[in-house]
Amino acid sequence: MAASAKSFLADAGYGEQELDANSALMELDKGLRSGKLGEQCEAVVRFPRLFQKYPFPILINSAFLKLADVFRVGNNFLRLCVLKVTQQSEKHLEKILNVDEFVKRVFSVIHSNDPVARAITLRMLGSMASIIPERKNAHHSIRQSLDSHDNVEVEAAIFAAANFSAQSKDFAAGICNKISEMIQGLATPVDLKLKLIPILQHMHHDASLASSSRQLLQQLVTSYPSTKMVIVTLHTFTLLAASSLVDIPKQIQLLLQYLKNDPRKAVKRLAIQDLKLLANKTPHTWSRENIQALCESALHTPYDSLKLGMLSVLSTLSGTIAIKQYFSSAPGTAATTARSFDLVKLAQECCYHNNRGIAAHGVRILTNISASCQEKDLLPLEQDAVFGLEALLVLCSQDDSPGAQATLKITLTCMVKLVKCRPHLSQSVVESLLTQLHSAQDAARILMCHCLAAIAMQLPVLADGMLGDLMDLYKLIGRSTTDKKQELLVSLATVIFVSSQKALSSEIKTVIKQQLENASNGWTAYRIARQASRMGNHDMARELYQSLLTQVASEHFYFWLNSLKEFSHAEQCLTGLQEDNYSSALSCIAEALKSYHKGIASLTAASTPLNPLSFQCGFVKLRIDLLQAFSQLICTCNSLKTSPPPAIATTIAMTSGNDLQRCGRISNQMKHSMEEFRNLATRYGDLYQSSFDADSATLRNVELQQQSCLLISHAIEALILDPESASFQEYSSNGTAHVESEYERRMMSVFNHVLEEVESLNRKYAPVSYLHTACLCNAVIALLKVPLSFQRYFFQKLQSTSIKLALSPSPRNPAEPIAVQNNQQLALKVEGVVQHGSKPGLFRKIQSVCLNVSSVLQSKSGQDYKIPIDNMTNEMEQRVEPHNDYFSTQFLLNFVILGTHNITVESSVIDSNGIVWKTGPKTTIFVKSLEDPYSQQVRLQQQQGQPPSQQQQQRTAYSRF
Repeated sequence: MAASAKSFLADAGYGEQELDANSALMELDKGLRSGKLGEQCEAVVRFPRLFQKYPFPILINSAFLKLADVFRVGNNFLRLCVLKVTQQSEKHLEKILNVDEFVKRVFSVIHSNDPVARAITLRMLGSMASIIPERKNAHHSIRQSLDSHDNVEVEAAIFAAANFSAQSKDFAAGICNKISEMIQGLATPVDLKLKLIPILQHMHHDASLASSSRQLLQQLVTSYPSTKMVIVTLHTFTLLAASSLVDIPKQIQLLLQYLKNDPRKAVKRLAIQDLKLLANKTPHTWSRENIQALCESALHTPYDSLKLGMLSVLSTLSGTIAIKQYFSSAPGTAATTARSFDLVKLAQECCYHNNRGIAAHGVRILTNISASCQEKDLLPLEQDAVFGLEALLVLCSQDDSPGAQATLKITLTCMVKLVKCRPHLSQSVVESLLTQLHSAQDAARILMCHCLAAIAMQLPVLADGMLGDLMDLYKLIGRSTTDKKQELLVSLATVIFVSSQKALSSEIKTVIKQQLENASNGWTAYRIARQASRMGNHDMARELYQSLLTQVASEHFYFWLNSLKEFSHAEQCLTGLQEDNYSSALSCIAEALKSYHKGIASLTAASTPLNPLSFQCGFVKLRIDLLQAFSQLICTCNSLKTSPPPAIATTIAMTSGNDLQRCGRISNQMKHSMEEFRNLATRYGDLYQSSFDADSATLRNVELQQQSCLLISHAIEALILDPESASFQEYSSNGTAHVESEYERRMMSVFNHVLEEVESLNRKYAPVSYLHTACLCNAVIALLKVPLSFQRYFFQKLQSTSIKLALSPSPRNPAEPIAVQNNQQLALKVEGVVQHGSKPGLFRKIQSVCLNVSSVLQSKSGQDYKIPIDNMTNEMEQRVEPHNDYFSTQFLLNFVILGTHNITVESSVIDSNGIVWKTGPKTTIFVKSLEDPYSQQVRLQQQQGQPPSQQQQQRTAYSRF
């Protein structure tokens, strides 16, 4: 019922027109005042949409007061609707400004003679517990209602008691005895006891309260041995321990004891479920003995369902610190050492179990042990893991049932993990995947292709010899246009692009295009083109984008595809670069720039107000400027031949004291070039900082572009401008860093090669010789020869985060200034709402918001009088942590100088790692600083007391004021 109510509330208001906040509220208010019950209900259920659209306190406060009025005077059905709206809009409750008034209107219904009305009111109070945790009248009403003879009211009181206990320490301490009396009382029915026991999970506010609750639960477990009571009590026990933290080891022991000794399957299942919860939450509290006891239970149980549950707990623990504790803290005695490998024995036994789930957990445990205990000699374990994975792969790839697919996903994830930490196993894993691809079901083939691509991105294991197998399979995919076949075409094409990293042969291109013409729709072709752009196969991507241009319905899509086609063509032009051939390099870069300029014009035309393509435009503009800087650098290097230093250059250098002057004009040009590359690196850094929603591969790509700019600027400085003080330590790359993609691998090797060349030249020859300029030109060509990768964020935004700011006071008209007297301070209140897309916090989460307020004097008023200099400018910064996606703070600003001031409020976010992201937005308001009446009066009196000539002078100068 709750789910259907939620969907009903979410879908209400589908025909709503776009209105501003006040109009929308007035429209709903009209519905609330209607005499028809149906219209009133419709208005009530539209409120959550209103809150979502305008999530600022001023509107939410008014709306909730109106709802409270409806609750006070309406019938029970209307009250129920208001209750549902309140529960759905829980995160907006703290924005209610008049909490007292709101509670007063709702609370008046508690004195009704109707027990259902009282029950709805209690539930309403429980739903509001987060904003009124310490209201004594609410506490008293809940205690009273627990003694009611009406079941509906008692259940509502239990709901409210649970919510208030979670929020208020005082209430929890006060109600604890009452709850324990009711639970232990003979008059309380068993079904009511089962509902009362879960309240005890909230008694964790201090140690004594938690301890007394644990004692009560301990008594209950012993006194009431019926299955239902044991299950509810044990689960409450676990949740209380998980919140209070101190009793987790005891709780693990208790659950293991029930798992081992209690004969009832339902109790065993509950124990396993709670152990899984504790394994996820606090794996570090599991001792070696706990894991050993669980292994023994799993080895001895005859039931597959229970074995599956226990293995699930062990596989969770095997991916955490607990596994290292299990292997490292083994005592020295022979008996324990033999037993310490019960986990391994269990996993090996389960790898080939006839239940797929058990086998999957078995291989996952072996994989995790191999990955985390690398210091031990685990060669037989690795082999067991590989054999188990291959057996599961064969079993699951033939079956397209959902269970088999889920098991296959676990198997393939383990394969990727194993290959990542044990690269020597990659060849056998990849071969088994390729062998199995031919006979597998389509759904399994897609997953296997994803796995192959993930492995090949990390390690170059897909040799050219394997391409033949993949191409045969590509040809085999029939002319079917089912979704699975389309997905498989994309997945296989991705693997082919990853495996042929250098360039696609014409034969492969023909096969892919032919197959796309036969069996695909435009969307599949676009996805394959997108993958080609990500892997650097730009010639293939260009042809596919070209073929799609005429198949789109809107001109925005046409311009988007056209821009992608031009970018692919531009990058394709750069593949013809050759070392030591600088004139052809210049013509290639010029050709690429021509295509890029066409593409950026198209990209700008593709942007819309709702989708401004800011990252794409920023990335491409930087690429254009980088190519121009590279072109300019090659021209500058060539100028050593076309315009060598004059004969008197040495004399000029000696007289000016600047040794660089003996190189002629090339030294100044190189200085400009170096500054340009540093400026580009800064701009790449700004693009990185503004891309809060980008995935890690895209950010790494931007970082590599930035590093290539820094590398060239460092090379110019080390070879030509300042060879004496050039340091190579800070630029030496860290070879142990894990490389995520082929593009990164190739860029890093170019960086290392260029640094070695620059370092060897720097020691041998004095600047500037043709060797130096050739080294710089070759560095540029080497960087451009690595095909640029257009990463996921360029095409697809998986996470979306934006901030909406509201300033008060704010003028009615944005261009109109706010008047403030110069002897007073302006209290500027900044409120903000964080808005998310469908996957909030997928890559990173907002920890806090940094607000920066600055003011600039735009125009002075005519009276230019002596004013103290202090407090002339305002520059302030505050950090606030959003709560339920809402934050607010205040700034006190001085405007001593008369005139119009421009106030800018800019927000940036700080993620959970403490990194600052310049996400915006930036909001501006104008303030007009006026002279206060008293000072004006004093000044006028002073003026009147002056000689007439001076008065006349002043009057003419300031007559216009």
